Amino acid sequence: MPPTVAVIAPGAMGSAVAARLVAHGVEVRTALDGRSTATAARAAKAGMRAVAAADIAACDIILSIVPPAQAVGLAERIAPALAAERRKPVYADCNAVSPATVARIAAVLAPTGCAFVDGGIIGPPPAADAHATRIYLSGPQAGRVAVLGGYGLDLPVLDGPVGFASAMKLSYAGITKGFTALGTMMLLAATRAGTAAPLRAELERSQPQLLAWLVRQGPRMPDKAYRWVAEMEEIAAFTAEDPAAAASFAAAARLYARIAADRAADGTETAALLRVLAPAS
Repeated sequence: MPPTVAVIAPGAMGSAVAARLVAHGVEVRTALDGRSTATAARAAKAGMRAVAAADIAACDIILSIVPPAQAVGLAERIAPALAAERRKPVYADCNAVSPATVARIAAVLAPTGCAFVDGGIIGPPPAADAHATRIYLSGPQAGRVAVLGGYGLDLPVLDGPVGFASAMKLSYAGITKGFTALGTMMLLAATRAGTAAPLRAELERSQPQLLAWLVRQGPRMPDKAYRWVAEMEEIAAFTAEDPAAAASFAAAARLYARIAADRAADGTETAALLRVLAPAS
């Protein structure tokens, strides 16, 4: 019999994960208190059931999939319901947070008696081919969440404690989103200097793979920039023992905050970036 799963919250990633599970016969619950009409519609489209906190706590598995800045707060809000539940679920934090933040979340949930699993999502919101997206798991109870691999998800288990999956996720995101930030910085610098066109031409000649990455990822970034700010801050904390790395990712956080603000205002920088990365005519 499939486990009952709660996915909090039904954003782009959470609803896509839920849809995969529902398509494979899993009952997926979520909480919609205070959420927008658009979020409720997304949850319904994914086949999720909106329930009260007590019904979330009564699930077999809880997947926390929220913006990184909300991960600790979610654990704090749900802890009373988990403590009151006689049959304890396993709680998997699947957010882009540092191992230190994961430890804070685990400490919040420890008094509830729930098992805790560390998770890290790599890839886009899963579609029909779940193998394009992996949810890495770690910790002694990881196998209890890995059973969802039989219901449409790809959940490799890392041989390590709580914190390993988050370290894996942030290391990967630091490379991918860090490179997108670096490319954005230099393309905008070239635009301000008037050298964007020759820079792109040179990249086409000598660095076609790097340009292909930027052409693919750059136009998608402005819509996501606001969500990447906290993720870059978590990576800065993760790399704190290397001051140069920490400073680099703190700067990336400021860049993404600026792009998010620009997109919400007149979009000057966003438009400049899109012009440089437009498909060659």
